[in-house]
Amino acid sequence: MADQTLTDRGSDSAAGGPALPSTFWQYVRSLGPGIVMVLTWLGGGNVVQSGVAGANYGYALMWIVVIALMMRFVFVSIIAKYQLCNERGEGVLDGLARLHPWYAPFLALTALTLGHIYNSYMLAGIGETCVNLSRVGYGWQWATFWAVVALAMIFRPTFRRIELLFKGLLALMAVSLLGTAIWAGPSMTGIVRGIVSFELPPRAGGFDALLVVIAMIGALGGSIANLIYPYFLEQKGWRGPQYRRVQMYDFLLAIIVMIVFTLALWTLGAELLYAKGDQIKNLGDLTNLLGTALGGAGTLLFYLGVFSVLFTSVVGQSMGLAWMATHGYLRWRQGPGELRSNYTVHPLYKLGILWIVLSPLVWTLPGMPDFVTLTLVANSLQVVLIPVLVGGVWWITASSRYIGAEYRNRWWENAAMVALFAVALWAAWGSVESVTRVVREMF
Repeated sequence: MADQTLTDRGSDSAAGGPALPSTFWQYVRSLGPGIVMVLTWLGGGNVVQSGVAGANYGYALMWIVVIALMMRFVFVSIIAKYQLCNERGEGVLDGLARLHPWYAPFLALTALTLGHIYNSYMLAGIGETCVNLSRVGYGWQWATFWAVVALAMIFRPTFRRIELLFKGLLALMAVSLLGTAIWAGPSMTGIVRGIVSFELPPRAGGFDALLVVIAMIGALGGSIANLIYPYFLEQKGWRGPQYRRVQMYDFLLAIIVMIVFTLALWTLGAELLYAKGDQIKNLGDLTNLLGTALGGAGTLLFYLGVFSVLFTSVVGQSMGLAWMATHGYLRWRQGPGELRSNYTVHPLYKLGILWIVLSPLVWTLPGMPDFVTLTLVANSLQVVLIPVLVGGVWWITASSRYIGAEYRNRWWENAAMVALFAVALWAAWGSVESVTRVVREMF
């Protein structure tokens, strides 16, 4: 099966892909990269930002969910279009490297850096969650255990195995997060008002509204994590414009899942905590306050969902970012043309995995910043990268020189990218100001 074999454009680009679906159930069975991608995106950022925003501001900031997910839908759809439809059959990173050769080492270094940062708060959250679930041990011990488990799974990755794991954990998350949200009782009036109000209320709790908004853009709108999706498409065996339709359905499912889970997490904060005036400063605050409102069974259900969200993100982001780092390094060293090495099984991939999975464990030690602070700061910092990535992707998809005349951006896609680039610049500026203020308060 094509989706069971790790291949590389540079070494096996002629390999045949899986059969195209033609019926509804064939489409359902073929979906996979989007599920892996959405559970990679749905990490600690979503748990914390949605919980903090709901608990501290009610439904007032929910409009940012719409903006952030619209940004992600447009951005990632255009990324996927380049991956599948460019006339050279190259990857997105290869196209960016042709735009400017420094994109390759920049993305390689950024993948390793952000892989460390992402997993710093993911593993810290896993540690806190397991301690609260088991009442045994310390956070750093649990974080180390699950880091080793993740390492064993992805040191020699098989995409089909990862896909099946993620589908199973998706079912667990659906029961957990949707179950607790329904238990809390969402307010449809509050949701609609929050979406259309575009309100930016005064600071409440430990984090001002602007920092929460910017972090939401980082967690939902994403930055470099969006460039992982093409690697999952490739490992599925989807190569060429004939897979564009099934890829769009695949990604639409991912966005729907993101919307549902984000609203579920937001509802918990808004309905159970905001009305009581409770505020969140760390993961313990979130789960303890939910425990008071939901009881022991509800808290257990919530913890299982949080663990699934965090662990799938550790696995997916570690694997995807290690591929990106290796791909970027090889492209930089070998220059343009066909890659002579398969980046998915190259020794540098294994070194990247070791760094991305194990180095963040230092942040789980006693005395380090708490999970919520790490998450908000990390997701705000990554927003600074969005203009660089949006600008590059916009260029290679708008120019027939890179993607080809047939699939270059239409006017409405270019208009959407202009708006996305403007929002990215605003968010990047606000990110620098907000993170600087938080860091000053920490020290």
